[in-house]
Amino acid sequence: MIINFDNAATTYPKPQGVKRAVVTAMEKYGGNAGRGGHQLAMQTSSALYSARETAADFFGAEPENVIFTLNCTYALNMAIQGIMSNGGHIIVSGMEHNSAARPAAEMARSGKISMSVARIYPEDEKTLESFRSLIRNDTRAIVCTLASNVTGQIMPWKKIGELCRERNICFIADGAQACGILDIKLGDGINILCTAGHKGLYGITGTGLLISDGKYKIHPTIQGGTGSASMSLNQPDMLPDGLESGTTCIIGAMSVKAGIEFIRSTGMDKIFSHEEKICRRFINELEKDKRITIYRDPGSSYVPIVSFNIEGIPAEELADKLAERGYCLRAGFHCAALAHTQLGTEKIGTIRFAPSAFSSERDAVNLAHLIKNILN
Repeated sequence: MIINFDNAATTYPKPQGVKRAVVTAMEKYGGNAGRGGHQLAMQTSSALYSARETAADFFGAEPENVIFTLNCTYALNMAIQGIMSNGGHIIVSGMEHNSAARPAAEMARSGKISMSVARIYPEDEKTLESFRSLIRNDTRAIVCTLASNVTGQIMPWKKIGELCRERNICFIADGAQACGILDIKLGDGINILCTAGHKGLYGITGTGLLISDGKYKIHPTIQGGTGSASMSLNQPDMLPDGLESGTTCIIGAMSVKAGIEFIRSTGMDKIFSHEEKICRRFINELEKDKRITIYRDPGSSYVPIVSFNIEGIPAEELADKLAERGYCLRAGFHCAALAHTQLGTEKIGTIRFAPSAFSSERDAVNLAHLIKNILN
């Protein structure tokens, strides 16, 4: 039996509604959205627009500003490279996933932009001051994850949004670990929200979203067929066409729509409460043993993710032992070099526990007991 506590990577299992949406899309929406006026293309276009409307309403955006991408990595690359295409200075947080840190670092290495890294603290005001102190006259964008994929620490994104508005700086937010768990809206001061469709939104893999408030023009990094302005060799300026070249994955879009509907019907607060209760029980079972380090600070708030290490047992070795018993946890560096450098775990990594709406408290307790048995 497989028990998945690696839901920060991809949620599994998926809701029944998502499974039904995938089958329906395969059976009914076989056209190419925006390409053709025949019935098959038109009904596929209508379904895709409906998915845009659902996502737009969920995040407080306009449907035309919802861009479907392959994943959150693509969305972040499009946003960062698109906003910084004319140069300038960018600030990224010290807890960024490589999906944001690498494209910014590559542009800095090639001399196209300059880059600073803001240290993250347990206290929100110190974190905010860390960003503020790095702002320069040529700062064009701040990139910050809404919640760390390593520790789950929630960032003060509304305050960062206010800071960006005051300084006329584009705020690019990585919502991969927060969307579907926290109530995220563009009205919070986010200019460009990038997120995964297959994590907290419960869609299938190969899905992501870039959602813009329309304030900052994103230069397209990919050009191609859009179904519009086909006789021009210039990429269209309008959204979503300008950032959505090529055939959109209608199956993926419909799965994300169904995932959002699942969250709404279940209740976001209820999902968060359920998952955090499991995390709290898991922590309570482990924290009394001084040989176990749990990477949570009492001064911070967290999404339902717990990273930990055990003295004398490498994270990968522990994960392998747990996998032999059917428990799926991720060990290592979680594609987040900056975060592990800040945590001081750049040589050892951590093991990460991440439940979902379908996880059980009993499984978490059994896992904790197994960990203690291995330790002893």
